Amino acid sequence: MRMKNSRLETQVLIIGGGLTGAGLARDLALRGVSCLVVERGDLNAGASGSNHGLLHSGARYVSNDPAAAQECCDEAKLLKKLSPDCIQDTGGLFIALAGDNENYIADFPGLCGQNGIPVTEVDCGEIRALEPEVSHNIIAAYRVEDATVDPFKLCFDNLAEAEGHGATVLTRTEVAKIERDQNRIHAVVLRRKEGGREFTVMAEQVASATGAWAGKVAALAGVEIPMAWSKGTLLVSHRRMNQNVINRLRPPGDGDIVVPGGTVSVLGTTSVRITDLDRSRPTFEEVDFLVEETAKMIPALRTARYVRAFAGVRPLPSQKACSDDRSVSRGFLILDHEAEGLSNFVTVTGGKLTTFRLMAEKAADLLCRRLKVTSPCLTRERPLIGHESTKWVLAGLAPRLWRQGYERDEAIICECEMVPFSVMKNLIEYLRDHGDPITIDAIRMRSRLGKGACQGAFCGLRTCAYLYDGDEVKGDEGQSQLKNFLERRWHGLRPVLWGTQLAQEGLQEAIHCGLLGLEL
Repeated sequence: MRMKNSRLETQVLIIGGGLTGAGLARDLALRGVSCLVVERGDLNAGASGSNHGLLHSGARYVSNDPAAAQECCDEAKLLKKLSPDCIQDTGGLFIALAGDNENYIADFPGLCGQNGIPVTEVDCGEIRALEPEVSHNIIAAYRVEDATVDPFKLCFDNLAEAEGHGATVLTRTEVAKIERDQNRIHAVVLRRKEGGREFTVMAEQVASATGAWAGKVAALAGVEIPMAWSKGTLLVSHRRMNQNVINRLRPPGDGDIVVPGGTVSVLGTTSVRITDLDRSRPTFEEVDFLVEETAKMIPALRTARYVRAFAGVRPLPSQKACSDDRSVSRGFLILDHEAEGLSNFVTVTGGKLTTFRLMAEKAADLLCRRLKVTSPCLTRERPLIGHESTKWVLAGLAPRLWRQGYERDEAIICECEMVPFSVMKNLIEYLRDHGDPITIDAIRMRSRLGKGACQGAFCGLRTCAYLYDGDEVKGDEGQSQLKNFLERRWHGLRPVLWGTQLAQEGLQEAIHCGLLGLEL
């Protein structure tokens, strides 16, 4: 990328800083293509950072979406080999309970076999040795090759390698205008969130990797993409309730999966059609439903403590509305927009976290054909090396390092997740080097800050004080950041306020509202 006459020039402008955009940037950069990634918020802030972190074996989709099942199966095997730092190979179980559809139970192993997905029957008497919390009401069980993945580390590692090969990443930068000249996008006007400064990018190709926002971005270029939006709510337990991914042995539905992730378990999910992307939040009714439904598989979930709920939006590109969003394919879609008269615009949307690399490869292939770049895709064989700056997003890492003696004498800024103060220093340097705003929320996105049981009650204040001590914030700026940080925590806390978590929030209110007057 180079500057010419106050304009940026690049071969490819990638709109969207989620996992698909990150994977596309890495793929293109490894082929020697210059690219600029722009994201209107922070990295991984959309669906890529609001999911259960499941690396699909493909078994979930064998009955209703065999193409997606095969893609997931193939890509999961690749990612386990190429990105081990981001993945915990937990294994998975599909369990059927008394009253479940016996025809589906009988068909399941055959459907897996037809799609090349390894599956092994497990004797019901052995299940509780594997998973002590599982219901006694099991009538059938199968083992599959599910795993879990940290989507934040995966995204950050992809972008770190892309930057190492010449890519540029700009956060808090939104598309203000797309200028079209007949059959080409002539220029894209970008606006920085801080200060509102606008600048123009001249790109040979423009790629939209904006997920659920694909239709809105395309509209700026005069292109229509019919989209359906499905909200999925998930729930986070205080402790890890299971070691394997546990799926209900039935066609995909609501409340049928419990995914272990680090020190917690994530319960999911729902599928609710929405019409406003900016108002996607979990509801009390969804939380109650998820607890009750998943507790049929793991009864202890009915009385467990929950630390937060969150919701993501599935982009479902569709030519018509469907009465059941789960019937819409989870495969991905790459649009070249040539039928709409555009020769340098590409949209990639849909798909799963598990298939992000394949989505990026296919989109990069199309872009490179247009650019007459003949370099092959390398991401199918090249390992993704973990970057030092990205490791602090991993759940449970800090306690493991602490037990090994790492920085054991150093003060801790977040007791729940055992985050030492040195992490703050490292992340502030990282944000400064990248020209990103240094905020409490930006630090949260790149670490485990505020993600434990107290949801920021203590570490928020400490981080705010640390920023003031380092002259990173001045005047009311730190207070405003702290309030924003707590508001984001509150969105997820509000639906789970009962029992111990309610008492915890009472303490948080006393500290921040009673003592500091930070009414939200």
